[in-house]
Amino acid sequence: MAGGSKSESEESYDKIETILISQPKPERSPYFDIAEKWGIRIDWRPFIHVEPVTEKEFRKNRLRPDEFNIIIFTSKLSIEHFFRMCEEMRIKMSQQTKYYCLTEAIANYLQKFIVYRKRKVFVGTRKIVDLASAFNKHKATEKYLLPCSNLGSKDVVTYLKDNKIDYQEAMMYRTVSSDLSDLKDITYDCLVFFSPLGIESLYDNFPKFKQNKTRLAIYGKTTSAAVLEKGLKINIKAPTPETPSMSGALTNYLNKSNKKK
Repeated sequence: MAGGSKSESEESYDKIETILISQPKPERSPYFDIAEKWGIRIDWRPFIHVEPVTEKEFRKNRLRPDEFNIIIFTSKLSIEHFFRMCEEMRIKMSQQTKYYCLTEAIANYLQKFIVYRKRKVFVGTRKIVDLASAFNKHKATEKYLLPCSNLGSKDVVTYLKDNKIDYQEAMMYRTVSSDLSDLKDITYDCLVFFSPLGIESLYDNFPKFKQNKTRLAIYGKTTSAAVLEKGLKINIKAPTPETPSMSGALTNYLNKSNKKK
C-alpha cells in the first residue's frame, strides 16, 4: 500500500483508478454507480471484525447475567452476544427481566430473542438520557448489566456513574483488527475509512505505511483526528455542508481528478 512521492501542489487531483473501502461489500450502494460512471475499480475489505468472548473467559468475571434485573442494550451486537453467552452458560433469563434499549431498532431486534412485552422493554430515541424516566423509576431497587465490547460504551457509563446507578459492565465481544497481510503488495489510489479503528488496523497490519500518492477519504471527526494523529493528509472529507455523504464527497473529487480532457 504505497506509491511514489509527489509534492502537495502537484498531488491535488491526480486521476483515481482504484479505490479500497474499509467495510464489507453491501448488496446495494451508491459506490456501485460511481464505479460504473467513472470506469474505476472499487474493492471492499473490512479492516476490523468482531470476535466473541468465550464462555470460559467470561466466567472469570464471576458474573451471571441472571443475577441482574435490568439489561441495557446499546446495539444489535450486544443483544446477539448477550443471549449467546446465556445459551453457552445454560442460563434462562427470567420473564420478569427488564430491558433498556437505546433505539427502537435495537428494541425491535430484541424480539428475536424474548417474548416481547412492552412493560418489560423501555426504548430511547438515540441516547441513554432518553431513558432517564425509566432509570429514575427503578434505579433505587434494581441492578443493571451493560453487555459491551472491548471498546465499552463511554456515554452510557458516564450517565450511569453520574446518576449513581448500580451497574456492571460485561464484555462479551471484541472489535479487533482484521488480517490484511494479503494486501501488502497491492496499491490503491484511494483508501476510504469510516472509523478510528480502521486507521488503527491499517497500522497494525502495515506499521511502516507511507501515504505518498494514496488519497485518503475520511468520514467523521473522530476518524479525521486519528488520521491527523498519524501525520497523514486527508484528501477527501465527509460529512461537510456541501457533501454530507462519503459517496458525494468522492463524486466531487472525481469530478476534478477524473474529468475528461
